[in-house]
Amino acid sequence: MILTVTLNTALDITYRVRALRPHSTHRVSEVTERPGGKGLNVARVLAALGHEVTVTGFTGGATGRVVQDQLTATPGVMDALLPVTGPTRRTIAVVDEQTGDTTQLNEPGPTITSAEWSGFQTAYEDLLTSASAVALCGSLPPGVPVGAYAGLVRTARAAGVPVLLDTAGEALRRGVAARPDIIKPNADELAELTGSHEPLRATEDARRRGARAVIASLGREGLHAATPEGRWRATPPGHVHGNPTGAGDSAVAGLLSGLVEDLPWPDRLTRAVALSAATVRSATAGDFDREAYEKLLAQVSVTAA
Repeated sequence: MILTVTLNTALDITYRVRALRPHSTHRVSEVTERPGGKGLNVARVLAALGHEVTVTGFTGGATGRVVQDQLTATPGVMDALLPVTGPTRRTIAVVDEQTGDTTQLNEPGPTITSAEWSGFQTAYEDLLTSASAVALCGSLPPGVPVGAYAGLVRTARAAGVPVLLDTAGEALRRGVAARPDIIKPNADELAELTGSHEPLRATEDARRRGARAVIASLGREGLHAATPEGRWRATPPGHVHGNPTGAGDSAVAGLLSGLVEDLPWPDRLTRAVALSAATVRSATAGDFDREAYEKLLAQVSVTAA
């Protein structure tokens, strides 16, 4: 079983409009609602790849009930979310059909009490006993200590469970020091962590700070990887048009599935890039275009860096 942790779950709402213009009224052509938050997106992609996944984190209020109702309808995903007093947040994505650009609005999330945080830590330790790997994903809701991910990384390492960390800012800086097996920052997050905008230098710097492997997401340019086994660049065959929301989460699913299947690093990176690009072609985060994914597997280029 693969465990994904989403401390700041959400209900993702996507609006599609013909053209997004500030200070004007828009007619929405399509609305979709899905359980959201990075770890939940990762879980749905992993389940679609055939892996058993358990999701944990926090959920609350009427929005949280919608999230859980939809999760229980997802084959291969087990719900281990913990109830909290505050309401689960919503995220709004507005897709401009004319340009393909997406505008994102993210609510802050519920305030987590010290008792709720303590209860989560106990539940997390129990879940790790049957986990083959764990992904710690996304932002921290109010009330959760900024060093939370560092503590969760150490707990996973003590249990002998490989851990992937995908977060940003101070939570990432502290989490890296706890020595996760993999981190997957985007270019901006990596630059904020290391102070360098040069991917090769920045990934090696992040490894020196504690991460065993650093996989930097470079958007349409693919991934740059620095691992104990070597350094690689993985690139898609060309620019993929569509909605990029959730593409990074699909890359995490590719990396995590490759880890538990013990694939060589080039194959893990190929899968991650193919899934990411296939997600851009999908309408919502947590989904990917299966036909595009199968084709892209043969078209992704992985070269030594």
